[in-house]
Amino acid sequence: MINKIINQKALIAFALLLVPSITFAQDAEINGANTAWILTSTALVLFMTLPGLALFYGGLVRTRNVLSVLMQCFSIAVVISILWLLVGYSIAFGPSESLYWGGLSKAMFSGIVVDSVSGDIPETVFASFQMTFAIITPALMVGAFAERIKFSSMLLFCSLWTLFIYFPVANWVWGGGWLGQMGLIDFAGGTVVHVTAGVGALVTALFIGKREGFLTTPMMPHNLTMSFTGAGMLWVGWFGFNAGSALAADGSAGMAMFVTHISAATGALTWMAIEWIKYGKPSGLGAITGMVAGLATITPASGSVGPAGALLVGLSGGVICYFATTYLKQKIKIDDSLDVFPVHGVGGIVGTFLAGILVSSNLGIFSGNGLADGVTMGSQVMVQITGIVAVGAYTAVVTFVLLKIVSAVTSGIRVTTEQEQVGLDITDHDEKGYSM
Repeated sequence: MINKIINQKALIAFALLLVPSITFAQDAEINGANTAWILTSTALVLFMTLPGLALFYGGLVRTRNVLSVLMQCFSIAVVISILWLLVGYSIAFGPSESLYWGGLSKAMFSGIVVDSVSGDIPETVFASFQMTFAIITPALMVGAFAERIKFSSMLLFCSLWTLFIYFPVANWVWGGGWLGQMGLIDFAGGTVVHVTAGVGALVTALFIGKREGFLTTPMMPHNLTMSFTGAGMLWVGWFGFNAGSALAADGSAGMAMFVTHISAATGALTWMAIEWIKYGKPSGLGAITGMVAGLATITPASGSVGPAGALLVGLSGGVICYFATTYLKQKIKIDDSLDVFPVHGVGGIVGTFLAGILVSSNLGIFSGNGLADGVTMGSQVMVQITGIVAVGAYTAVVTFVLLKIVSAVTSGIRVTTEQEQVGLDITDHDEKGYSM
């Protein structure tokens, strides 16, 4: 009897010893600090779209179209979130052995439960963070066709565009696809976000055509105060965009945050300086546009360059994006309404290219994190160029095909001349942004 009691007590004691050890093993799989940071970053990136990008774009259009732009950004966030759940996450980050897409094994988040882990953070947190990137990318294109696209056409086009362009390209670069295996440096979306959105915006602007009165009638921003507010939100939210892409609360995230800030500030100052020299006065619109150019340009390189390198990236983005904007509108007269391609597209291209150079550890004060073993600067630059050209060409072709399909399905993608004159707030939503 005594032996039986002793044995029972021993079993209980052994079981009690196992409980904390089992709990400890589960806790060790999840890093609390990293999880908290990516949760925060997810909120910051969504904050960039809603309300940041919506307000930034909303203030730049004319009064009669402000609500339509806000509605476009908002509805894109709604629809792409559902699409991400259905198939997007699986296509971008599924376990398929294909080098071009992730398959459908994780459609509807199949197999993803509370205990699922991606690295040392919950997979749900990783998936939520990546979802916010999928949301903002088509939302960036809104600026290219603002004030002249049917709401129904816009929603269908952006959904198909995200499905057939963003999801596969995300897999190519970040999901184990062919560009990632080649060694493309794209820390937070130079190709995946900015090149795709920029090229898609350019093709769409060409396809839809110019606004009535483009370059003959003044089309000034109706509320720069609103745009400044949105720009500030973009700047803050971009810390989650770039520093969050480290997927850890560590030194890499800290450096990414710092170089992001330096590039944004340099881009804004550069744009202001150019206007000051050319026109005698720097404009508020130029300052916030230069800031966005600096942010777009540093995005692919934010995990590779140091502070001095970020200064060069921001300067390059400010100068090149400024002259690209002027050339596109005034020289070849393409009506990319809110300069999506010359700022985001060109910025993404420049930043992706510079990442292949400034990552080198042999550039003195401008040195970056260092090239991978066995990789030379020349070979890395060739990989960067390959990524830019492949993503840009694929995006251009598929965007054009999708526009043709959407135009046929919706009986024309553009509103009528009369609807354009009345404004999309009334014609699309039977509401006004302002009651006066």
